[in-house]
Amino acid sequence: MKQNIGVIGLSVMGSNLALNIADNGFEVAVFNRTTSVVDKMLKEHPHKNIVGRHSLQELVNGLEKPRKVVLMVKAGAAVDSLIEQLTPLLDKGDIIIDGGNSFFKDTQRRYELLLDKGINYFGVGVSGGEEGARFGPALMPGGDEVAYKEIRPILEAIAAKVNGVACCSYTSTGGAGHYVKMVHNGIEYGDMQLISEAYKVLKHLGDFSNKELQEIFEEWNKGELESYLIEITANIFKVKEENGDYLVDKILDKASQKGTGKWTNEQAIDLGIDVSVITSALNGRYMSNLKEERVKAEKEFSHKGYNVVTDKKYLAEIVKDALFISKIISYAQGFKLLQAAEKEYGWDFNYADIAKIFRGGCIIQAKILQNIIEAYQNNSQLENLIFDPFFKNIIETRQDNLREVAVLAIQNRLPLSAMTSAISYLDIYTTADSGANLIQAQRDYFGAHTFERTDKEGNYHYDWVGNNEK
Repeated sequence: MKQNIGVIGLSVMGSNLALNIADNGFEVAVFNRTTSVVDKMLKEHPHKNIVGRHSLQELVNGLEKPRKVVLMVKAGAAVDSLIEQLTPLLDKGDIIIDGGNSFFKDTQRRYELLLDKGINYFGVGVSGGEEGARFGPALMPGGDEVAYKEIRPILEAIAAKVNGVACCSYTSTGGAGHYVKMVHNGIEYGDMQLISEAYKVLKHLGDFSNKELQEIFEEWNKGELESYLIEITANIFKVKEENGDYLVDKILDKASQKGTGKWTNEQAIDLGIDVSVITSALNGRYMSNLKEERVKAEKEFSHKGYNVVTDKKYLAEIVKDALFISKIISYAQGFKLLQAAEKEYGWDFNYADIAKIFRGGCIIQAKILQNIIEAYQNNSQLENLIFDPFFKNIIETRQDNLREVAVLAIQNRLPLSAMTSAISYLDIYTTADSGANLIQAQRDYFGAHTFERTDKEGNYHYDWVGNNEK
């Protein structure tokens, strides 16, 4: 019997994805460069729909046509090496699926290279970690739309489901799927930083205990802030060690990152898009790793104690609004970046469908995504999410609470970079007169870069030095 699909790379993600595919009734062949890993997986996770292979040739020979091979290996050179080994073994029309965290430009390059050879290459963003891979991830496939019908049944079967709808949708050609995954991760950075800032305000300015914080986040998860990250945050505040101490208080405040947040920011710079909330989140992680310097600086610079807000219930309410509005701005920036990428790279995105992907199986799954879906269904040409009536109303009626939280933090020297970035973005985006006329005058003064006028068409240069001397 021929297998429906092959999986190469049996780390935690690869093996769990293979088991997920097998659970959904598909015949799977698995291979790993270290063949003993194949035997170990089959021994530890025997499955009637999984067979092991000990060479690429054996794997390819056992697959039904068009052959479908999933690569679950470390992004970068390992992917290129595997493609080089696989290509001579495949026929025209066969399909290679990269399920790793590859950079979208690498995916685009591989897509074009293999297209010339008649082989279809798909970059599929996979979100949800180990559990998602095993029981239902969010999937973001990009590649040839016609060839997508060959892998669609498998991808939709293994994806997470929300109201019976798979969290998987074709994005566009080439590297589009990995681009969407990259932006997903950027939004994830923003979400995590914003939640961290809400936590700091409640803890330091509200003097909330961990038990109270757990109750607050649990309550928030029943309303408009409902999301995977809010849910796990509430769970984190429950955990105590054997001596009764809360584990969260024992964790060193140094946050790591794997690079996708950096890629998001680099793309934003390249395409000229403000993703300042996401940028603040990335910078927050960089700054967190300067632990020794921060400890020294706190001693060097006088730091008064925090002024605790006496009305704790009121503080919790305005922090909730601050978090929600900042979250809206973060999503708006992420989707604005997707719009710029669509134009730059010639893709064709359906933003409502992308939001549907994020509803389940991934880290940023949240109730707000249904509102984003409806926003783009109502207006597929929406310039910015904040123009949607639902989001506009929330911002206009509650933004004062975000500003109040920011003022409290600034007065207490409590860092709130992501939330204050959300305010700055909102203010500059909703102000017709930016002040950039002076910048353009300066540029023309020292570099003759010219400027446009408000009263007539065309580009102009003024002899600033000569006329000043007169």
